[in-house]
Amino acid sequence: QVQLAESGGGLVQAGDSLRLSCAYSGRTFSTYGMAWFRQGQGKEREFVAAVSWSSSNRIYADSVKGRFTISRDNAKNTVYLQMSSLKPEDTAVYYCACGILTTSPNYRYWGQGTQVTVSS
Repeated sequence: QVQLAESGGGLVQAGDSLRLSCAYSGRTFSTYGMAWFRQGQGKEREFVAAVSWSSSNRIYADSVKGRFTISRDNAKNTVYLQMSSLKPEDTAVYYCACGILTTSPNYRYWGQGTQVTVSS
């Protein structure tokens, strides 16, 4: 059984940086694509970033390109989302997901989410 656990969320000010982590347990981590999605209050869940199993392919939403970096450490079964120059519109619950690499929310496994709040 696959389990994902996000951590690292919190309350920050606009312009600050924050790093989210997602710890994976279960079947072979390195074969899965990993992604981050987010969902603001009253909004649909939206794609943020994704990384292939080898890290050779990274995809970003236009809204975070140049500010966020996704990475993974297969030895530690962990995927990261480094967020910088945060904006109030980045406020959302951030979810980690794993499965076939895609920008749509069709991932097989999901974490419970971690709240990120950016104050102006």
